[in-house]
Amino acid sequence: MITNSNWISSPVDIGEVCPIFSKDIKVSKQIKKAELTISATGVYEAIINDKRVGNFILAPGLTSYKTRLQYQTYDVTDMLEDENVLSICLGKGWYRGRISANDKEINRTDGAVIAELVITYTDGSTESVITDNSWSVSTSRILFSDIYDGETYDASAETKELGNAVINNSISKLTLIPQEGEIVKEQEKIKPVSMFITPKGERVIDFGQNIAGYVSIDLTANKGDKIVISHAEVLDSVGNFYNENYRSAKSRLEYICRGGRQVYKPHFTYFGFRYIRLDECPENVSLDNFTAIAIYSDMKRTGYIETGSKKVNKLFENTLWSQKDNFIDIPTDCPQRDERMGWLGDAQVFAKTAIYNYNTKKFFSKWLGDLRAEQRENGSVPDTVPNFWLLSRSSTAWGDAMTVIPWQLYLMYGDKKDLEVNFDAMKRWVDFMTNDSLDKYLWTCADDSDKMWRKHYGDWLALDAPSGSYRGITPDNFIASAFYAYSTDILIKAGKVIGKGMSEYEELHRNIVSTFKKTFTEYSTQTECVLALYFNLTDDKAKTAKQLNDMIVSNGNKLKTGFVGTPYLLYALSENGYAQTAYSLLLQEGYPSWLYEVNHGATTVWEHWDGIRDDGTFWSTDMNSYNHYAYGSVVDWLYSAAGGIKPVEQNSGFKEAVIAPVPDKRLGSINVSLDTAYGTIKSAWHYEGDKVCYEITTPVKATIIINGEEHLVVSGTYYF
Repeated sequence: MITNSNWISSPVDIGEVCPIFSKDIKVSKQIKKAELTISATGVYEAIINDKRVGNFILAPGLTSYKTRLQYQTYDVTDMLEDENVLSICLGKGWYRGRISANDKEINRTDGAVIAELVITYTDGSTESVITDNSWSVSTSRILFSDIYDGETYDASAETKELGNAVINNSISKLTLIPQEGEIVKEQEKIKPVSMFITPKGERVIDFGQNIAGYVSIDLTANKGDKIVISHAEVLDSVGNFYNENYRSAKSRLEYICRGGRQVYKPHFTYFGFRYIRLDECPENVSLDNFTAIAIYSDMKRTGYIETGSKKVNKLFENTLWSQKDNFIDIPTDCPQRDERMGWLGDAQVFAKTAIYNYNTKKFFSKWLGDLRAEQRENGSVPDTVPNFWLLSRSSTAWGDAMTVIPWQLYLMYGDKKDLEVNFDAMKRWVDFMTNDSLDKYLWTCADDSDKMWRKHYGDWLALDAPSGSYRGITPDNFIASAFYAYSTDILIKAGKVIGKGMSEYEELHRNIVSTFKKTFTEYSTQTECVLALYFNLTDDKAKTAKQLNDMIVSNGNKLKTGFVGTPYLLYALSENGYAQTAYSLLLQEGYPSWLYEVNHGATTVWEHWDGIRDDGTFWSTDMNSYNHYAYGSVVDWLYSAAGGIKPVEQNSGFKEAVIAPVPDKRLGSINVSLDTAYGTIKSAWHYEGDKVCYEITTPVKATIIINGEEHLVVSGTYYF
C-alpha cells in the first residue's frame, strides 16, 4: 500500500502533452531489496536510469475508477545504482481519455501520479522516497495520446522544465487497491506480409492478421521527416483501405523523426487493425521498417483443438485471436472503434469458451470486482463495466453475467471463493429481477416498444430482426423470464456449494418455471426453442427439439439466432437427439454461418454474420466490427460436446471429469486437450471407414461415455 506518498500533478497546464515527473535518488549503502509502488489517474511508464520498470502496458489498468484504482509494486533492486533518476511519464489512458469523457463522477484532474520507493539495506535500515513537491516536472515528446484517437510523438522536440510538482489533495487514496488482474503485456510480434498501392493510390501494408496492439517503427530518416499511419481491419470491395467502421475513433499514429536511426512504438494507446495506411512517410520505407505487436492480458493458454476440417480449425484460431484482442485488462466488445467497452452480454455468452481457451481466473475475478462495484442499490447492474457511458438500463442476458461468470469460474477451477465473493451480488441481481417485474414469477415490463428498448437488447443482431433493426423478434419478456429462471437456478446451486440455505430460492425457481410454462406455451423463433430447451423450461423436450430442428432444416440448415440464442444453439440440438443438425450448422459455409466468415478471409470473429457480403459490400458503417468474440462462443461446444470434455458439478475444477464425445463423419476427426490443475485431459476421435476410433486420456477419475455407454475409469489412457 502507498501509505506516505502524495498524489502529485503538473504545476502548469500543458494541454495534450504528456508530463514527466522525475526525482534524483542517491544510494550510499548496499541494497538488500528495493520495491517501487506506483499508480496514476491515467496510464504511466516508469523509467529508472533510462530503463523501463516492468512490462505492464497501459498500467495501472482499467477499473471502475470511482471506487477502484490499482497500484503495482515492482522489484527494482537490480536497477538501482549509486546515483539514479526515477521518472514517471503520464498519459490520459482510459481514466481521462475520450473513452471515459461522459463519466463526470470520476475526479478528472489534469492527471496525477503517486509512487513510493522503499529501499531496504543490508544493515537492516530502510529508506522511503515518496512523491511530493520535491519532484520536478517536464514535458515529454508525447504531444498527444488517447485510447481512441492514437498518439503523436515528436522525437526531435526539446523537453521543457515546468518546475516542481504540486501536491494534489483532491484525489483520494482510499480507492487504491493492489494489482488484482493479469497485467497487459506485449505478446506476438508480426512481420507484414505485403505492401501495395490501392486503386486510390494509397500505400498500404498488410500484416495478415487482425490484432489489437500497435506498430513498431525502425528506420533511418532525416530530422523532421514524418510518418503518419492510419489503421483498418479490412479492405473494401475493390481493394481500397477502409475504416469507416471505426466511427469517430481517429486511430492515427504520427511520428516526427529525429536524424539518424530511430525505433518508436506508441506508449499510451492501442489499435485494432490488420492493415495500416502510410498517409505520410519517407519514400524509401520497406516492410522491414514495420512490426505489428499484439498486446493483451498475460493469460496462460490451456485449451487446444484440431479437427479434420481446415476451415473449422481456422474458426478456432480466429476465436483465439478475438479473445486475445478483446481481453486487454477487461473483456471488451471490440478493440478498434470508439467503443471498446466491457459489455456484460458479450462476456456472459463467451465466458465458457474463454475459460476453456485460457486460464482466465485472475482476469475475470478482477473484472467481477468492478462489476460488483458498479452494482446499484436495487441490485441491477449496468450493461457495460466500467460504466463509462453511464447506461441506466439493466438488460436480460447482459446483467446475467453477474451469476453466469462466477458459476463458470467455479465449475472450471473449483474454487469456492469465486462464489463466496460474488454470492451477495448474485443474490441481489436475482432479487432485482423479482422486484422489477410487472408479473409475479416472470420478468416482464409493459408492452411498450420504447420502454422495452430502454430495458432490454433482445436477441441482439438476430437474423429474424425486422428491416433496419438490430433486435430479433423473440419477445423480450420471453428472454428475460427465461434468464430469470436460469440465474435463479445458478444462484441456488452456488448457495448450496458454499453452505447457504436456499429453500426460499428453490421455491422461487419452481414458481418461475411453472409460470413460464403456463405463460409461454408456443414457440415461434429458433431462439425461443433454444432457451426453452437449454434452460429446461419446456415439459416436452422432444417436441420442442423437433420444432427447432425443423426450423433449421427448413431454413436450409441455417440459423437465425443472435447474441442470446447462438451460444446455446448447438447444445440445444446435440443434447436432444439432433447432433447431426448441430454439425450441419457448424459446417455450413453459406451465409449465415461461422465458416462463411472464414471463407471471406476473416482472421478474427465478426460482430455480424454478414459483416462482408458476397458482393464485397459491408453490412453497415456504424456497428460493424470484424473483431467481436461473441459468436466465437461456439468453440465451447467443440470442447465440451464434440470433444466431450466437461467438468463435474459436484466435484468441480476437474478433480473429476466427464468425457462424452459426439462424433460426426463430416468433421472427420477431432483432437481436444485441456490443461487443468490436475493434469491434461485429452479427447480424440477419428473415422476409419464407418468406424469411430476414440483415444481418451484423463489424469483423474472420469466417466467416459461412448455411444451412450458409461465407463467409470481411473487416470490413464483408454481406447474405444
